[in-house]
Amino acid sequence: MDSFQFFYGYIFGFGLHHVDFTNPHRPRTPKFSAHVYYNIMQNNGFPLTEDEKMIYGEFKKDFIWSSATASYQIEGAWRADGKGLSIWDQFTHTPGKIFEHDTGDVACNSYNKMDDDIAALKKVKVSHYRFSVSWPRVLPDGTTKNINQAGLNYYQRLLDALLAANIQPQVTLYHWDLPQALQDVGGWENETIIERFRDYADVLFQNLGPKVKLWITFNEPFIITILGHVQGAHAPGFNDRPDTLPYIVSHNIIKAHAEAWHVYNDKYRASQKGMVSITVNSDWAEPRNPYKQEDYDAARSLVEFYLGWYAHPIFNGDYSPVVKKSVLEQSLAGGLTKSRLPEFTPEEIKRINGTYDYFGLNHYCSVLAFPVDFGTTQHFEADRGVVVISDRTWLESGSVWLRMTPFGLRRLLRFIKNEYRNPPIIITENGVSENGPVDLNDVHRKYFYEQYINQVLKAYLLDGVNIIGYTAWSLLDNLEWAVGYTERFGLFYVNRSDPDLPRTPKASVSFYSSIISCNGFPDPASGPHECWNPEPEATKEPIPAINDVSFLGLKLSAEEAATGLNATFALLIVAVTGAVGLSVGLLLFNRRSKRD
Repeated sequence: MDSFQFFYGYIFGFGLHHVDFTNPHRPRTPKFSAHVYYNIMQNNGFPLTEDEKMIYGEFKKDFIWSSATASYQIEGAWRADGKGLSIWDQFTHTPGKIFEHDTGDVACNSYNKMDDDIAALKKVKVSHYRFSVSWPRVLPDGTTKNINQAGLNYYQRLLDALLAANIQPQVTLYHWDLPQALQDVGGWENETIIERFRDYADVLFQNLGPKVKLWITFNEPFIITILGHVQGAHAPGFNDRPDTLPYIVSHNIIKAHAEAWHVYNDKYRASQKGMVSITVNSDWAEPRNPYKQEDYDAARSLVEFYLGWYAHPIFNGDYSPVVKKSVLEQSLAGGLTKSRLPEFTPEEIKRINGTYDYFGLNHYCSVLAFPVDFGTTQHFEADRGVVVISDRTWLESGSVWLRMTPFGLRRLLRFIKNEYRNPPIIITENGVSENGPVDLNDVHRKYFYEQYINQVLKAYLLDGVNIIGYTAWSLLDNLEWAVGYTERFGLFYVNRSDPDLPRTPKASVSFYSSIISCNGFPDPASGPHECWNPEPEATKEPIPAINDVSFLGLKLSAEEAATGLNATFALLIVAVTGAVGLSVGLLLFNRRSKRD
């Protein structure tokens, strides 16, 4: 227990129990460490938890195995063949918005390297490929007044190449690259965009639909809303109205999704026999303190404002009661007479409810949540009333926001099962990043896929979750939005120092393809399995040069930059040593002068 620490008195508490020295009765309260130590003694060590144990088995027959990309992140050809400007073209060309001033002007040049991308997909052995259509490539001004046939032809060729390779397409209508012409008239804030999106979807269903069985209307509306219209870190870069704009934008996105779904359902489903849904992204949240109910409530609130914000109207009808209550209470606390959250009319609720054929989920990591009172602040974050942190024991990645937390994916899948009546679920993104020097032996990504996909298998075999597909993000190292090309999620390394932008497989390619070949995880105790061959074919692929880096305004190789950094550091030491010596000399001189 906390006690008298000799010279330091009662300042430091070393105890497993906190002692309140301000109370004459000196009550003892167990700290979290006391519970941890108790469990260690009970278990006589550190046995693997259920979360940590591997499970062996297979997914259902015809399980969807996929990898994904997005148009702006890989296509390049930003002004080719009649393509219009997107908000990301505008945003990346605005100084100070993107790290290292990177743009998607060329990106991975997938517009001209389709065969290389198909070859990469075949090497991974996926059954499906998720890609997105660039709205301004097909409709340069965002409307059907000018349909760009060259843009449609590109996607037709891509579909034909995929089907020839026996790879089924998953097509996303909107992965963030809104036509700039529509942004100029208000973008997602202007209700007319609902009709514009419906018409755009109609064009794609009509022209591409006969070759597509899986559609996604929107990718991650939460990111569109918060990073684009609250934080300003993504296009279009707004942060001036965090009290109302996110709710207006989300309201219109949900209604636009519903209209696109109804267009497909009414005009194309009978002949094309495909499925249409939306992809929402969500972290999983655990309470920071598992002994506090308010932390459990905060964790629930986080998931409701993440996943439930969009899923609840589409799967259950209307906004989540948690979201409605939180926004209303914060609005009233700020002196308003009604909630800042818009209301759906009864007719709109009926129109939106049930507009799904499966549940599309993007997931990367988990957080620890606890409540914070923001007072009367009128802001999205105040409405949510939650602050999040990470456990320092969770493994890091190449992105500051992404800690490896495999357990959270299974718990999120169970949440979806229980909250939305166990719909078919396709995980439409899941992956991990690296940054810094290039290493094709990406052991951290192999570990990530092993642990996360095994949690998916547990959800399927043990929890009865109706999981029908998994998608690895990303096929290629590409433009990672505001951080440019510094963070790499790809199964394939794209060497940007080579004008040809070659794709080189990382070790994770063989590992992921083995999981696909086995349709899960074969039990190693039952002997060798022909499908399981996760060793990379490294000798067959040339090792690319490490990317050039920016150092003191110059583009240098990594080796040159390291030499320059070492030389600079040495000069800095000399300068600092000289400065310290001069300072000490002056100090001694001053002291001697005072004594004299």
